[in-house]
Amino acid sequence: MHVQEWLETVPPLAIYLLVGLVIGVESLGIPLPGEIILVSSALLASQHGDIDPLILGASASAGAIIGDSIGYAIGRKGGRPLLAWLGGKFPRHFSEAHIATAERSFHKWGMWAVFFGRFVALLRIFAGPLAGVLHMPYWKFLIANVLGGIVWAGGTTAVIYYVGIVAEAWLKRFSWLGLVLAVLIGLTSMLVLKRKAKQTSATTHEDPVPATTD
Repeated sequence: MHVQEWLETVPPLAIYLLVGLVIGVESLGIPLPGEIILVSSALLASQHGDIDPLILGASASAGAIIGDSIGYAIGRKGGRPLLAWLGGKFPRHFSEAHIATAERSFHKWGMWAVFFGRFVALLRIFAGPLAGVLHMPYWKFLIANVLGGIVWAGGTTAVIYYVGIVAEAWLKRFSWLGLVLAVLIGLTSMLVLKRKAKQTSATTHEDPVPATTD
């Protein structure tokens, strides 16, 4: 069953909790489709008045912020052995090459890697645990984590919600193709941020510098 079709059978309260939980667990370092769940829920909110987009965005933001913070604590306590363990459990996402790329991004960009990492699937999973492993000062991590979580979760919810409203009006005069085109147009703004974030996390040829400790 398609994600959105399944969500239509779930009560609004359960959707808020599900979105927060999935995004939170993803932020812990466990690969889950947080962005897919958020986009599907926001689109559903635009079509059903029972789902409040403000509560949905707040739930997603809370899940992102809390999940990343817990991931930071786990990474700080677990250290390098934690990354090795994650590599064994999720080799596709936590390969040595991916870890090295993410680590160089953190060394080069610091707290900006946490902020922009929220818009990149790979760094979204890495951000919390890796920041803890590298002993990034928590106050820096918290600022970037809160801002990134709100901008990503709130921005995604708002864009998809309003695009869905416009698309539904189009559907009265056009076909389902209008919905597809509207979603693609609305996602363009999010892709701009994703492109910027990917540039930020691009592999550099510089030797990594020692991580800052608090």
